[in-house]
Amino acid sequence: MRVLKIVAEGLTTSFRYPHFMQGVQPTFEMPPPATIYGHICSALGEWVSPEGIEFAYHFTHQGLFDDMEHTHVVAGSTGKVPGTPWPKALEGVVNPFQRTLLFKPRLVLYLNRPEWEPAFRSPRYAVVLGRSQDLFTYTSVSVIELVRAKRAYFEHTLAPYRMALQAGQGYVVLMPRYLDYAHGRAPTFARYLVLNRRVHSDQLWQFANLPADTQFWVDPTSPEVDGAHLGLAFHTFVGEYDDNPLMA
Repeated sequence: MRVLKIVAEGLTTSFRYPHFMQGVQPTFEMPPPATIYGHICSALGEWVSPEGIEFAYHFTHQGLFDDMEHTHVVAGSTGKVPGTPWPKALEGVVNPFQRTLLFKPRLVLYLNRPEWEPAFRSPRYAVVLGRSQDLFTYTSVSVIELVRAKRAYFEHTLAPYRMALQAGQGYVVLMPRYLDYAHGRAPTFARYLVLNRRVHSDQLWQFANLPADTQFWVDPTSPEVDGAHLGLAFHTFVGEYDDNPLMA
């Protein structure tokens, strides 16, 4: 499988929980799929069809910390300053809140679009991940060949929800999968498994309905651990998604 491998690094980032509005802004530990889609479109310089795009990633950071931010909630005025064409000053309220940030994030992104290599070598817009002020730098852009292997390890990644019972580690989150900008940014949500620790394929619990000869896509250029390379769990933005855990 020929894929585009992109390494992006920054100083800070934050992936906001969409249902928190005021007071506190926690962060997802991994970038949601909808964030990855926006990042791709920013590099390409246009909204591309999400159909057929597959991605996998390995995401790490060096710690979390809290920062204080504030928003201005303003109310417009219909009056004007006497003797001028300018409206009266907007009346506003300052709302402070606490935001959790990830320090020194690093994203290794795999895309099934090797033809996009030139776009990521010369991105159309500023490279960000998360908020608009979270600037990133592409430190490596290359095309590699993934291989199939019977053994692999998974770590610091987003896995399909169906692996939750197999892995016995990590935790489940509900994330925005895709924002439909053609229909008022209507969101689609899905459940995923966050694997923040290493799980070897030998540790995955095998159920009766799983084939014994299961193979995994691995990155042969990744570090080798106990005779295995980094396994990749590919996701899509739209279309069918198995949002049910596998059971015997």
